[in-house]
Amino acid sequence: MSHDTAQTQTESFVQRSVLVTGGSKGIGRAIAADLLRAGHKVAATYRSGDVPEGVLGVQCDITDPEQVEAAFKAVEDAHGPVEILVANAGITKDGLLMRMSDEDWEAVLDTNLTGTFRVVKRAVRPMMKLKHGRIVLVSSVVALMGSAGQVNYSSSKAGLVGMARSVARELGSRGITCNVVAPGFIETDMTAVLDEDVIKGYQQRIPTGRLGSTDDIAAAVRYLTSDAAGYVTGAVLPVDGGLGMGH
Repeated sequence: MSHDTAQTQTESFVQRSVLVTGGSKGIGRAIAADLLRAGHKVAATYRSGDVPEGVLGVQCDITDPEQVEAAFKAVEDAHGPVEILVANAGITKDGLLMRMSDEDWEAVLDTNLTGTFRVVKRAVRPMMKLKHGRIVLVSSVVALMGSAGQVNYSSSKAGLVGMARSVARELGSRGITCNVVAPGFIETDMTAVLDEDVIKGYQQRIPTGRLGSTDDIAAAVRYLTSDAAGYVTGAVLPVDGGLGMGH
């Protein structure tokens, strides 16, 4: 019986056109590679570097509306209309509030929040015609917990929660879901440069006692983008080892 069930699940898999923003490194790269392994046609935007083998790489700065439009056209020409969008591209410009410049505030909000708005807006019209779509916004545990020195970053990531829930309400009747994944402390190039004492401090605060891996995030995204998650929308899924619990 279990064999039959597995066979049915395999047979019911539908290959879809996927776009992951910020797919050259860290979490975005892992998500793109994972969805490719799952059998989808995957494209990923990047500003520098490269994307995983087998993924269609599209150079794009999401702060530029013309580049966003060109990226979507390139993906549509190669793979058809985007049916799964994972909005992952983001930057940090950390600093204490009293010393944070307007430029550092604006740069982070323009990429993380406004850039995400641009790609979501461009993705939804074809999804509405198809009457199917999966949108996942990659936020952060600090969106709800806050983080000293990250007023700009945490604000931008909190904004994604409001965005996703509004999109979920607008487009739910069209077969489109919009959810948020909120990663905690994940082992990436960004965290590799941190002091050992800082990392140990985090490990002590995380109930699972370890940092997360990019694969942990990719697994959550794979579920939320699957056909099986059609009744999940407007959700915030923390993947943080319990660090933010309830926040």
